[in-house]
Amino acid sequence: QVQLVESGGGLVQAGGSLRLSCAGSGRTFSRHAMGWFRQAPGKQRELVASIGRGGNTIYADSVKGRFAISRDNANDTVDLQMNNLKPEDTAVYYCAGSSTFFETTSLRMYPYWGQGTQVTVSS
Repeated sequence: QVQLVESGGGLVQAGGSLRLSCAGSGRTFSRHAMGWFRQAPGKQRELVASIGRGGNTIYADSVKGRFAISRDNANDTVDLQMNNLKPEDTAVYYCAGSSTFFETTSLRMYPYWGQGTQVTVSS
């Protein structure tokens, strides 16, 4: 059974930091790109960051310079370090496993999803 399990969400004040982690099982996620997405109430799910199997990354413009995605291929984990958080970063954050090798912004290229973890940033 393929699973992605996120952890690390919570409540933080604006300007603070959180680190999200995602652990994969049932599939060798290290061979494929991984991504973090988020969905705020009433909004569409959007890409936050993606990392290819070689370590290349893509970021949403809104998080560039504040967030960093990283992966540990030996342990099939992917992390999202979030700094200088803003109230507009409040959302449910999802870890996703891609069917491609390279980093991608296309939501349809991610067939595997975690259950999501809530991040709330207070002003």
